[in-house]
Amino acid sequence: MTSTESRTVLVTGATSGIGKEVARRFAAAGHHVYGTTRDPEGVADPVPGVTYVRLDNADYATAQECAEKVGAVDILINNAGESHAGALEDTPMDEIERIFAVNVFGPVALTRAVLPGMRDRRTGTVVMVGSMLSSFPIAFRSTYAATKSALKAYAFSLRREVAPYGIRVISVEPGTIATGIGDRRTIHIGDDSPYRDEFTTVADTTARNEQKGISADAMAEQIVSAALAAHPKPFYARGNRAPVVFFLRRIAPRQLVLDLSSKVHGLKKIHA
Repeated sequence: MTSTESRTVLVTGATSGIGKEVARRFAAAGHHVYGTTRDPEGVADPVPGVTYVRLDNADYATAQECAEKVGAVDILINNAGESHAGALEDTPMDEIERIFAVNVFGPVALTRAVLPGMRDRRTGTVVMVGSMLSSFPIAFRSTYAATKSALKAYAFSLRREVAPYGIRVISVEPGTIATGIGDRRTIHIGDDSPYRDEFTTVADTTARNEQKGISADAMAEQIVSAALAAHPKPFYARGNRAPVVFFLRRIAPRQLVLDLSSKVHGLKKIHA
């Protein structure tokens, strides 16, 4: 396809935040856009030009149903997910499994559902939207960071696997986003948890950082640009002074990077 040719784009989690702005940008550029939601009939503020289809990341059967309803997909943006915070001790195993289902297994199921068509047509792009917490993990975000790390690993491994069939796979890591995601974050911390004080410190700092984070539209611009690039890079990051912090990550000792990430979130340096 040429850079100006209209594509069929499937954007998951297209009713709010980054997903909504990605869908808006693709639609405004004249592409055929499908946006996923668990309730297509209940979308309160639909984006003009976007057709909404049902997808529940935790229900893998809906991935195949969604792919069949949309038909040939040129670009898949795996954006839908759930933010999570809490102490590992206070997070039940069934909740950890649920977060992995929503953030990892659901996107993988949808990717598997669209790959055969892309492979047959010898063209396609898959974008995995992760988080910079994968590259810069912090205390009390372990489950969420682990899901985003898994998604990035899928993207990097899959990139070469499907390249012979003209399919490109890209990982994108947003930094702190000012989308109100903190209001929708699932939290697990016990009332009498020994971790409560430090968790509160991290939560309060995170909330302040999110208020001045990158906008959903700015992140959407990066995702759309990467998806439409003639020769996209394997990895893109934006926000949180990404060029500087990723350079530091390459040259500094790992412990120093972890200490700095903790300090940014209000935690003292402590080595066990």
